[in-house]
Amino acid sequence: MSFVIGRGSDAETVQAGRLGRYRALDGSEGAELFIDLDGPHAMLIVGKRGYGKSFTLGVVAEELARAPGVAPVIVDPMGVFGTLADPADGEPVPVELIDDPTIAAATLDPRSWCSLLGLSPESGAGGLVWQAAQESRTLEEMCHHIESTDAPSTDKRAAVNHVDLAASWGVFDPDGLDATELASTAISVVDVSGLDVAPMNAVCRGIGEALYRARIDDAIDRLPWLLIDEAHTFFDGVAEAALHTILTRGRAPGVSLVLATQRPSAVSETAISQSDVLISHRLTAEADLNALDAAQPTYMNESLDERLPTDPGQVVVIDDATETIHAAQIRFRDTPHGGESPSAREIAGLE
Repeated sequence: MSFVIGRGSDAETVQAGRLGRYRALDGSEGAELFIDLDGPHAMLIVGKRGYGKSFTLGVVAEELARAPGVAPVIVDPMGVFGTLADPADGEPVPVELIDDPTIAAATLDPRSWCSLLGLSPESGAGGLVWQAAQESRTLEEMCHHIESTDAPSTDKRAAVNHVDLAASWGVFDPDGLDATELASTAISVVDVSGLDVAPMNAVCRGIGEALYRARIDDAIDRLPWLLIDEAHTFFDGVAEAALHTILTRGRAPGVSLVLATQRPSAVSETAISQSDVLISHRLTAEADLNALDAAQPTYMNESLDERLPTDPGQVVVIDDATETIHAAQIRFRDTPHGGESPSAREIAGLE
């Protein structure tokens, strides 16, 4: 019988993905360990650079791509998950690579527009952008609305310049990504690696809200899983609101969130406390350890840093659904891992 993280029952009786194997005290591998893919979950994968957090996110993505009834979407800020389209073993799965993502301007609410453009809602230009966002659905309509007001010309010029700046990012389009498109293939990989932080956040916000609304409105049948690498990048921008909505209200409509970060101290307390599955690789920064310890469950009778592994690929899994703790070794990827660091010796042809 194999244990299923997030479920606790035999892997043969539920839809589950192969995560790895138990790790014994002597380092040897034990029975297989699975992760539940049937119901909605909030997962947090943490670990310092080079110890496998992105690799583990890729393992979860591979299993989701093979699972029926789910719609996994990866927001890829490093451009490393396109390799999911190149399986090393087994049958290939349909992967939609989206390397020029756009969203509709109306996806963002007025407050988010002010935040995105660095404008105070109380300022003249910020107030104009707020009003334009309330009344418009495209950037062109926003500019027209601003120009048609009787506000001072300096405020109008500043507001239009900021909206024009957003237009220059190339991520806003009335026909931008929607949930139906994202749920139409086995897995969607949204490559935002070519974007600055602000437009990257805008795209992530649009995707998160689209998936959540689609389930609320019964517009898609498959259950969305939103996977985000370098998640700390999105908890200091306009994407945070959408992520918090999924974390706190996603279970009822069946929307899951998987966050991977090397800086758990930089994500919100909600992201840690609402995660029912925590997968931790090695961590050493005091702030990161403190962030996890602050949300440590009562059934864990020792500090998390006392149980953390030391080698890449090894993890401690805290499963709040079953109130259990597991030491494991993550399995090898079936597709190439695009997150490995380059080697100067390899580039020089010495290896």
